[in-house]
Amino acid sequence: MDADFLIIGGGIAGVSAAARLSELGQVILLEAEDALAHHASGRSAALYEPRYGAPAVVELSLASEAHFRGFPGLLSPRGLLLVAKSGADAGFERDLRAMEFDRISVGEAQGFVPILNPKVVAMAGYAAHAEDVDTDLLVQGFAREARGRGARVLPRARVQAIAKHGAGWRVSSAAGEFTARMIVNAAGAWVDQVAAMAGVRPLGFTPYRRSMARIPAPGGQDVGRWPMMFGPGEDWYAKPDAGALIVSPAEEDLMEPHDAWADDMVLAEGLARYEEMVTEPVTRLLASWAGLRTFAPDRVLVIGPDVREPSFFWLAGQGGYGFQTCPAASRLAADLIAGRMPELDAGLVAQLDPARFGRS
Repeated sequence: MDADFLIIGGGIAGVSAAARLSELGQVILLEAEDALAHHASGRSAALYEPRYGAPAVVELSLASEAHFRGFPGLLSPRGLLLVAKSGADAGFERDLRAMEFDRISVGEAQGFVPILNPKVVAMAGYAAHAEDVDTDLLVQGFAREARGRGARVLPRARVQAIAKHGAGWRVSSAAGEFTARMIVNAAGAWVDQVAAMAGVRPLGFTPYRRSMARIPAPGGQDVGRWPMMFGPGEDWYAKPDAGALIVSPAEEDLMEPHDAWADDMVLAEGLARYEEMVTEPVTRLLASWAGLRTFAPDRVLVIGPDVREPSFFWLAGQGGYGFQTCPAASRLAADLIAGRMPELDAGLVAQLDPARFGRS
């Protein structure tokens, strides 16, 4: 065998798994694109907000905190500001409770973001427990760790065929043919396609597009210390980024796996929702892009061996939570593959297990 573990996908899931599994044996990681983190991982707003997501996602995020705190320079203060207009009370109260916000006055909210429109904004909440993640630092840190233990990280290696090979697998790619004892499927939006290629039953993952625009700092203001802002139900958000603002309609539009791009009409609708809440109009875009957030049917990550083919390991369905869960998710993957008792609670491990989708 060329390797013990062949990982398909070089986003944050695959790269973090490469670092963990390189402690257990020889790793080959195949990434289809020219560089790591090309798709969803490279297009993320990248906030560590551990109370964001389904309960199982929140547990994974909280379990990842020690890794983030132990990585100098990885996190930086950001904060979250929830703003709502009259009539949105139910959604506002729901988000306030779920994400543990403190209710603040509109005047206090303007202290964080001076361009908020007091004629429209009627309610506000603030949480300091959200921090920016330096995504490149995290990706490259895991990649450096993997390579340091001999892992081969191969770009431009799109997988073309997968077949059983003795007790393991033979994988044909644009970078050559490889054999491995186990496949780790971390292919993002393409995980079901990879499974089908290997003769493994797809689990029903769904990619959804999310569009984003970068706009100039409103009114030429220094936005560096502004919190991330969003509306109830996350129907838009805005986040400081390199002296500008990223604004997203936070849409979930069903897509086939592809190299996504922003939809102009959807982007315009999101920008309009943002503009309604502020006093500065959007006059131009600096850039726009989109990514695919891929979810399992129950919107919880899938981490574990396939129920019918144990040498095919799922590390999939990160949705919008890949960065904030990757330390705990990749450690769980290594624990399960090594046959160790997982550090995570057994109930959480069961919630993440592919077996929850049955054997048929």
